Amino acid sequence: MDSSNSSLAGPPPALVRALRRVLRPLVRVMLAQGITYPYLAELLKNLFVDVAATEFRLDNKAPTDSRVSLMTGVHRKDVSRLRSELAQTTEAVPDVVSLGAQLVAVWLGTARYLHENGSPLPLARFASEGGELSFESLVAGVNSDIRSRVVLDEWLRLGVVRLDDENRVCLNAEAFVPSEGFDEKAFYFGHNLHDHAAAAARNLLGVQPALLERSVQYDALSEASMALLAKQSREAGMKALLAVNKNALALEQADAATEAPKHRMTFGIYFYTEPMPEAPTAPAGKTGAAT
Repeated sequence: MDSSNSSLAGPPPALVRALRRVLRPLVRVMLAQGITYPYLAELLKNLFVDVAATEFRLDNKAPTDSRVSLMTGVHRKDVSRLRSELAQTTEAVPDVVSLGAQLVAVWLGTARYLHENGSPLPLARFASEGGELSFESLVAGVNSDIRSRVVLDEWLRLGVVRLDDENRVCLNAEAFVPSEGFDEKAFYFGHNLHDHAAAAARNLLGVQPALLERSVQYDALSEASMALLAKQSREAGMKALLAVNKNALALEQADAATEAPKHRMTFGIYFYTEPMPEAPTAPAGKTGAAT
């Protein structure tokens, strides 16, 4: 990655405006969780050093502390300290997320666990009741070292599943997005925003091939119309996610038998709405866009 497009006069004003908009909801989350500016400043200092050291290499060689300091504006002594700390840092994925993502992928991507319309079947709790079509068999097929009761209790706590009147385990319609459990929700907050922002950043910097990163925007809709579009977006989005998940599961199982280098992917769809500020009515035909 090259920083040669930077200007000595400062960053492009259009980029600064975009960054202010991108960061605003993140600042709102930080303030709500008691994260102050000094704490964020130290976090950003750490990130600037990390990105400069790992993604701005010359001839595939790690940059010196002096070069990192020149690129980032972070004092060279801080660069040395932060690089030492980064070398000892590991990213931890909550156990319930790691196993849960695999279980949900299998549940939503395997024909025997699905209705004809592609929605997840309710599963009997135990193999003695449902055989292969049981939550116990599902868990054992993914990880035989953990008891299905442990997973079920945690998923009930997080709101990932519920028990119906027949005591069957039902996967919630939104799949594996915990309704409870802050650490689990925070993991997906970081994962999804990172990958969306990474795709957008790649496209903005002109890296080829460009990645899919599109949306539809309208700004003169009534609350009733917004509700209809929100419903349509949920249904169409889940249909697309289920289709991609089913194909990805089959491809990953086939690729496991090959020695080809492995990659990770994220496919996401989102819907957002907020009230428009009071303003003169926009000219007809000028309120919508697809980008």
